[in-house]
Order: sequence, then C-alpha cells, then structure tokens
Amino acid sequence: MRLGGVITRPRGGTELRVRRPRPAVVLGMLALASVLCVLVAAALGSARIPLGREVLILLHTLGVFPLQQTWEEADEAILLQLRLPRVLGAFIVGAGLASAGALMQGVFRNPLADPYVLGSSAGAGLGAVLAMALSLRFSALGFGPVPVFAFLGALGALLLVYALARVGWRTPTTHLLLAGVAVSSLLASGMSFVMLFGRFAQSQLQSIFAWLLGGVALSGWQELRVLSPLLVLALLAAWAMARPLDALALGEEGAAHLGIPVEHAKLLAIAVAALLTALAVSISGLVGFVGLVVPHSVRLLVGPSHRLLVPSCALAGGAFLVLIDLLGRTILAPGEVPVGLLTALLGAPFFLWLLRRSRGGYVL
Repeated sequence: MRLGGVITRPRGGTELRVRRPRPAVVLGMLALASVLCVLVAAALGSARIPLGREVLILLHTLGVFPLQQTWEEADEAILLQLRLPRVLGAFIVGAGLASAGALMQGVFRNPLADPYVLGSSAGAGLGAVLAMALSLRFSALGFGPVPVFAFLGALGALLLVYALARVGWRTPTTHLLLAGVAVSSLLASGMSFVMLFGRFAQSQLQSIFAWLLGGVALSGWQELRVLSPLLVLALLAAWAMARPLDALALGEEGAAHLGIPVEHAKLLAIAVAALLTALAVSISGLVGFVGLVVPHSVRLLVGPSHRLLVPSCALAGGAFLVLIDLLGRTILAPGEVPVGLLTALLGAPFFLWLLRRSRGGYVL
C-alpha cells in the first residue's frame, strides 16, 4: 500500500518501506541531467567538439562573459547552426511525448495508454504522406508542408475521435479507446492507399519511410522559436491540471464527488496531450515508446502526483530522446539509425523488464 511518499509492501509478515526523494531534489537532478545530456550530445558527432570548448562558445554566444575567441569558426558553425538545433529539437520531442503520455495515462487510468492511443500517429502519418504525394511547396513560420500537414493530421484525428466517442454530454473512456482504434485503422488504411496508388518518385518513397521510422528533422532555429513557447505553454497547462488528474485516479464518480468537472477535465487533458503530440510529430515523425516507457518509469520514481509527475516526465523524456538521437547519429557513423527504430528496440525490452520488476509496486 502507499502512504504519502512511502510505499509499504507486506513481505513475509514484515513491511518494506521505500521512501521517495523530495520533489525539489528530483526536479533538480533531472534538470541537471538534462543539461548534461544536451551538452554531451551537442559535443559529439562526426566532428567532435571538446566539452570545454563548447561551453566557451555558448558563453560567448550568449554574452555571459566577454571571451576572446580561441576556437575555430568551423566549430562554432557546426555547434550553433547544425548540432545544437537538432539536439534541442530532440529534447522538445521527448518532453512533449513523455508529458502527453503522462496525461493520457492519467485520463484513462491505464499505464498502457500512450500519446498515440487516440489516432494521432495515423493522422500525422496520413498528413505527411499527403503532403509528399501532392508535392506541395510552401513555408509557414519556417515549417515546410510535411510538418504542417503532420501537425494538422494529428490534431484532426484526435478531434475526430473525440467527436465520435461523445455520447450526449459525456465521453466515456471506453468509447474513446474504441473510437481511437477504429479511426487509427481507417487513417492507416488511407495512408497505405495513398502510398500504394500515388505516383511517387524513389526519393519521395525513401523520405516517407524515413519519416515513418522517426527522426528529428530541423533546418535551423526558426522552428525552435515557434515550438519552444508552445511547448512551455502546453506543459504549464498540463501542470495546472494536476489536481483534476489526481482526482481521476479515484474514478470518474469519485472525482465528481470531490467537485471536479470530470468531462471538462478530460477534454482539457486530451486537448493538451493532442497539442504536445502534434508538436512532437511535426518535426520527428513517428517515434514510439517514449510516451509509454518514460511516464511509467518516472511514476515509479516520483509517485502518482501529477504536480511532480508532469515536469519530471518532460525533463526525463527530453533527456532520454537526446541520448537516443545521439546513439542513432554515432552508432553507425557516418550513417544514421532512425530514432523511432532505436526507441522500439530499447523501449520494448526495458518496458517488459519494468513490468517484471515492479510487481505490486506500481501506483497509478
């Protein structure tokens, strides 16, 4: 059983007490780990930049200290124009997917829920394939047609699922799950139809498969200037919903008895999760298991309170995907392994290990 921040489990007539660390300590450690992961990932690659030199370049660029330039301009260009935008993009993707996964698991009261459970992945895939099939050429806020269509497809799929699952003034979670499965299958069939009968060049087919396998694709800082404020606003909204999400763990009737507007809370949580997921897939394609494994792992560390769980998931998810992206860039250099492939290869066994190890100790 769980009492406050302490877990007790009966074991042979005795109790095992596991005391979780303080919230400030957890967030501080995760923030420090995230910064270190970003710095290390930005320093490593085909052209390695010493960590000390990287820090000097960043301090000089930010204007923190007036430093005399002692590094090569090529190192500064590689770090600031190529590597750092990609690393920060990977952090945004991981933070968004992990936070969306925590919201979905809270709404459905199910540790197997993930950001794609309501069809956002199929909607994003169909949008991206349509953008490539139509050979569109435009730019919106620095984003090309593929990320824009993927973003709209993910949001559109979630809106469709919510509309289909609504029964009067209520939206039962069972109906949401069933509608999500049906809409996902329908949109995935549409994507397959377009790929099968569309007239694609070989390079377009390669781009489609690369997008479906997942990978952070940023061409500069403009996308980050748009995505970062939206991510922060969505995370603040998710954090503000901590009390309703905690109450939903008691069931919808229990939450209603506590004065929580259940339907409003579910709609807002799903909308925020949809925005976080759409932001992530717009620049990464379909990256799986992040929104499933990271919230589950973090919940075992910090407990079920969403006031601590949401920011912890954002930091842990961002650091996790930064490391996965680094592994994909370096393991078969100069080639790259798709990020989505690595998250599946590493995430599935790790998730099974967690399930075996956490018998009886998981608290939703």
